[in-house]
Amino acid sequence: MPPRPASSPSRPRRPSRPRPPRPLRPRPRRGPAGRGTGGRFAPAEVVPGDDSAPAAQNRVFPAQAPNPEPAPEEPPAPPAPAASTAPAPTAAPATPTPTPAPVGGLTPQQQAQKEIADAKALRQSTDPQIQALALQSLDCSKPDPLAGNDDPNLPLVACSTDGTGVYLLDKSKLDGQEIDGATASLNQQSSQWVVDVTFKSGGAKTWGQLTSDYYQKQLAFTLDSQVVSAPQVQAAGQVGGNTEISGKFTQSQAKELANSLKYGSLPLSFATSEAETVSATLGLSSLHAGLLAGGIGLIAVLLYCLAYYRMLGFLAGFSLVASGFAVYGIIVLLGRWIHFTLDLAGIAGLIIGIGMTADSFVVFFERIKDEMREGRSFRSAVPRGWARAQRTNLSGKTVSLIASVVLYVLAAGQVKGFAFTLGLTTVLDVIVLYLVTAPLMMMASRSPFFAKPSVNGLGAVQQIARERKAGARVLAGKEA
Repeated sequence: MPPRPASSPSRPRRPSRPRPPRPLRPRPRRGPAGRGTGGRFAPAEVVPGDDSAPAAQNRVFPAQAPNPEPAPEEPPAPPAPAASTAPAPTAAPATPTPTPAPVGGLTPQQQAQKEIADAKALRQSTDPQIQALALQSLDCSKPDPLAGNDDPNLPLVACSTDGTGVYLLDKSKLDGQEIDGATASLNQQSSQWVVDVTFKSGGAKTWGQLTSDYYQKQLAFTLDSQVVSAPQVQAAGQVGGNTEISGKFTQSQAKELANSLKYGSLPLSFATSEAETVSATLGLSSLHAGLLAGGIGLIAVLLYCLAYYRMLGFLAGFSLVASGFAVYGIIVLLGRWIHFTLDLAGIAGLIIGIGMTADSFVVFFERIKDEMREGRSFRSAVPRGWARAQRTNLSGKTVSLIASVVLYVLAAGQVKGFAFTLGLTTVLDVIVLYLVTAPLMMMASRSPFFAKPSVNGLGAVQQIARERKAGARVLAGKEA
């Protein structure tokens, strides 16, 4: 099997914009430097040298050393000059092309398009003088507007992924989708980490021709307009569909390069599922409106409990306040731990949780009434009513919690916030019911003050119980 090309150092590149990675294509480099962009192979030329292994890129380009004199116009066929490195200039050229100042009133999208067009005019020009200027002026430490936006049919001045090298790349020669796989392995003979690359049938033929045309020259692998690797071809005519990239790789560098070559060639696309822009003022006013609605709902529930259950309503209100403090504390902690943010949908879930918490009190109090209608005292009715009410409450809370979990798993966007807060209030409702409401009711049942019908509001229920007892005695007397 023919020896595989050794990788040469490359430079990291600027962060790319959120765009689908381009297919990997090899292409020969020309002029002062070779070029590589999202998923290509092309000839490349290095300006600053680097010993570290570059991150993998998704295109292949032949490489060539920069020319001190202005390079001639690009020929129709890609040239194959020898690859070399040159020191990166520290000062800008004497007569740099002025960058147009941003025009006032442009939207962010228009400004981004303008930056892309300016970068293409400078870094994808076929004019050798402009190419030389781009090589000298390119700053690899700044974000790259061409990341994923370059034209594979034009030359490209690109940075390496580590930012230490600048390349002038020719047109793309091989698409990244022609890579079948890439794995990192330890060469047993040299005891060095290498990257084994496998091409599909169409890519294998193209790769074999490239290795013949650019023998002892560089081919650059690029991804999102960054050169991830620029190895030198060490064996010509590699037509078997396999090749090896060797160099001074560490295990992590070899695996990173293999993953970039393997996954960077995937034809991915992204679609926006939901986009919403809310101004700071509108968002704040909506948040205040939601909190105000929750406060009004809480007060309405308290007034109803006081009007219908008298002093027992105070116990329900105390439980509601305890539940509110528990919810607030947990939301604050979640905000610090997992950066949870309460949105309008989440506030809606909290408001519904207030009603569900009040429902637990209603079930409990009504079970107490049922026991008192059977003739039991308030003191004996509370524990019996609690035993019956907790089964009903647990069944209802379980159904609500299951619905919240299913909604959170299957829903998307803001609905997840609603499901999360609804499930949170459901769990806290059960905790407050067992740790606050039930103990308070047990204590109240032993208090002579709360046992008074005028206080607990159960006088009418006790009257019904007395009438039933009297009726039962009359009926028993008649039968006797």
